[in-house]
Amino acid sequence: MTQSSLGAFSISLAVKDIEASKTFYETLGFSKMGGDQSQGWLILKNGPTVVGLFQGMFDKNCLTFNPGWDQDAKNVEKFEDVRALQKRLSAAGLDVGELIDAASEGPAHFTLTDPDGNPVLIDQHR
Repeated sequence: MTQSSLGAFSISLAVKDIEASKTFYETLGFSKMGGDQSQGWLILKNGPTVVGLFQGMFDKNCLTFNPGWDQDAKNVEKFEDVRALQKRLSAAGLDVGELIDAASEGPAHFTLTDPDGNPVLIDQHR
């Protein structure tokens, strides 16, 4: 199988109290990178490490990859589109969920589940 970058990596945490979680991670040295706390989501960063806090959006914590972005959420010039990733991973035998319309362009996502039941979100924003 050909290796390619899945894009920027972060952990997306399903939190019960976003304010308490924000305070905890800020104490660890994280600072706000994006998001809207009033909508129940924040993105925090410490060095290259990115943590997403999501209240009421996910059932479980999940690994998240963003094709087309670097760790600073900046566009990268060359990247494997989420549709191509999904097609390649499906051809390799992975269950990639509902297929994204191959004729579509721009933002799209799909979710895989690793052998231990951990969700892996491939979420392209551009």
